[in-house]
Amino acid sequence: MEDDRDTLRILVATDCHLGYMEKDEIRRFDSFEAFEEICSLAKQKEVDFVLLGGDLFHENKPSRSTLVKTIEILRRYCLNDLPVKFQVVSDQTVNFPNRFGHVNYEDPHFNVGLPVFTIHGNHDDPAGVDNLSAIDILSACNLVNYFGKMDLGGSGVGQIAVHPVLVKKGTTTVALYGLGNIRDERLNRMFQTPHSVQWMRPESQEGLSVSDWFNILVLHQNRIKTNPKSAINEHFLPRFLDFVVWGHEHECLIDPQEVPGMGFHITQPGSSVATSLIDGEAKPKHVLLLEIKGNQYRPNKIPLMTVRPFEYAEVVLKDEADVDPNDQASVLEHLDKIVRNLIEKSSQPAASRSEAKLPLVRIKVDYSGFSTINPQRFGQKYVGKVANPQDILIFSKAAKKRQTTTGENIDESEKLRPEELNQQTIEALVAENNLKMEILPVDDLDIALHDFVSKDDKTAFYACLQRNLDETRKKLNSEAEKFKIEEEDIIVKVGECMQERVKEISLRSKGDTGLASSTQNLDTIRGKSVAAESSLNTFSDDEDTRELLLGTRSTRSTAGFTRPSKDATGAARGGASKRGSGKGSLKQTTLTFSQSRSSAAIRSEEVDSSSDEDAANEVNEVVENSDPEDSFPQSGRKRPAPRGRGRARGTTTAKRGRKADTGSMPSMVMSKDDDSDEDDKPKKPPPRVTRNYGAVKRR
Repeated sequence: MEDDRDTLRILVATDCHLGYMEKDEIRRFDSFEAFEEICSLAKQKEVDFVLLGGDLFHENKPSRSTLVKTIEILRRYCLNDLPVKFQVVSDQTVNFPNRFGHVNYEDPHFNVGLPVFTIHGNHDDPAGVDNLSAIDILSACNLVNYFGKMDLGGSGVGQIAVHPVLVKKGTTTVALYGLGNIRDERLNRMFQTPHSVQWMRPESQEGLSVSDWFNILVLHQNRIKTNPKSAINEHFLPRFLDFVVWGHEHECLIDPQEVPGMGFHITQPGSSVATSLIDGEAKPKHVLLLEIKGNQYRPNKIPLMTVRPFEYAEVVLKDEADVDPNDQASVLEHLDKIVRNLIEKSSQPAASRSEAKLPLVRIKVDYSGFSTINPQRFGQKYVGKVANPQDILIFSKAAKKRQTTTGENIDESEKLRPEELNQQTIEALVAENNLKMEILPVDDLDIALHDFVSKDDKTAFYACLQRNLDETRKKLNSEAEKFKIEEEDIIVKVGECMQERVKEISLRSKGDTGLASSTQNLDTIRGKSVAAESSLNTFSDDEDTRELLLGTRSTRSTAGFTRPSKDATGAARGGASKRGSGKGSLKQTTLTFSQSRSSAAIRSEEVDSSSDEDAANEVNEVVENSDPEDSFPQSGRKRPAPRGRGRARGTTTAKRGRKADTGSMPSMVMSKDDDSDEDDKPKKPPPRVTRNYGAVKRR
């Protein structure tokens, strides 16, 4: 492996978490100093490229300060005149799905001497309407090569195809597979669903067979199996792999470990900055220099010297002989002694470091049989001596074990883990409450909730609703081409289409139970989005669509509909009068969201002459014109009668709409005009009819 022309040298690191603790005066630069050391090592070792395993940024939306510092480091070490000695021979438009579609060092406008390849992690994963990550900013700046970004689709388990980046240097050929972070429960289900994850192998080329490629996979998922469904088993991975770089786990297990029966080795570089003060983070931090020639590789671990020292200890007070449960002073003295020893221990190897740093110190105290002390007050005496004086101590009690019906002892701490409670999903809530899904798919809601909370995506629920409405609308239109649907069947058909869609999705996701959601969600989102209103107007107001959906008009009266007079809509302009039956009356079907009901209702309204003012307040008003001048203030009523549909003062007959069953229909209001009883009523001036039929009158 001494021949440099055929040896591919890769520096591997994961979980840099740039921007971690950026508001802390002591620790704000820790993540950037470690990342700069990684880039400096890559330059010193003359590697061909740097491979990052996700979580480059700590926040999904990093601050401007974090972005500027990151760009400065990458620009300082990656842009130079050094030659790039390898080639990317795969279809780069597939590997790098951005606007430019090629590896960054091939751009003629940039001198890239140190290419960086990275996937996204769970902290910096894509989000929002355009599905963009903070790494896309660096990719657009031509500083990194962002690969492993998958399009999972809208619903169900989904299907992905993992295409390798084919790298060639001399006689060495490497197939680099990247799989950015996907929610562990979903990816777990995808691996167990046939044909959901497809691994694309390199095509046989002249002088090269598929077996000649050295296959590397870099992924960012849970590996510790506290819950089998929320982690990825190594045996899910394909057997043709030779080497796996596992991100997300912060404990440094840099030495490659062979997976029994699979034929590949796994390295877990861990994080370059301590983000959790636990035992696993206290191990020395390393990066891996991977040298590959042909089908052989050689790993070289390199320690990071700029990482802040971290000392961890566990204490069981009842096991200490010099501690009296009734004397708190003895407890404080014992803990002070331990902290001083840890501080002294951390200062010993400081000679090998570039500069002395205040250490991180964490003591886990089992205080069973003792009283606790204030951690903040305890840490005040160590200000200026440790980097985390406010949380040096963490108290815990020995878990009580109880006998179960199966005769096994279960630790209570295993039963209630805070991290598992924080990751509660809608799927779990639905399963616990044995609910039934009727309107929106549970998978879509689960993803929308995750994006709204974790990624601060304000449009997550609206996008979920809009996607389901669009698919229902398309299905309804496709069925309308085959069958003529009557007016009174439209709302029922919409409900059936949405329920069928939920059933299809639930079958694809292996029978997951659903969530019975009221249509109040529709009311809320519709009230917040003008786009949703325009979309619904398109559905209900397009004349061609209405002709297709409604077919031949039925003149029979239906329960839940009223028979308003012809006068309200009798004089429509031009071709619009063709919609009426008989003597030019205009039948109108209006679909809109109800803003005052939490459950679905079909309310019939008969706009007629009436002498009762209370009747006018009971009927939901749906007007043909949404102009603001249609309403004017009157005393004694909240809402005046609209122009062209008011009460006739000289008449005495009055009819009220009948309320239909409100328990099982979608949340819509339908008003149907008919020409019945037209000869019994005086003629009124016709309203001004616009194309925007069915607009809701704004309050």
